[in-house]
Amino acid sequence: METAAVAETLLEFPCAFPLKIMGRTHDGFAQTVLDVVLRHVPDFDSASMEMRASRLGNYISLTCTINASSRGQLDALYRELSSNPQVVMVL
Repeated sequence: METAAVAETLLEFPCAFPLKIMGRTHDGFAQTVLDVVLRHVPDFDSASMEMRASRLGNYISLTCTINASSRGQLDALYRELSSNPQVVMVL
């Protein structure tokens, strides 16, 4: 239980929090991720999303730096992104 309490205090909210979301290159992947992010962070500026393709172009990574307001918000966002079949990894 003490570990959870320590983890809870590592971040001070609100804070800028970068999320990296990776998936296979697929039409609509960026829009799918953006839709999920906007459900949890309505004030996210979609123009700030960074996109990078892998060397061979098989994968794409998106970086979204959000203004996180709580640990619960981050947990819910991670859960929804991770459960999406198009998403391979969320960091």
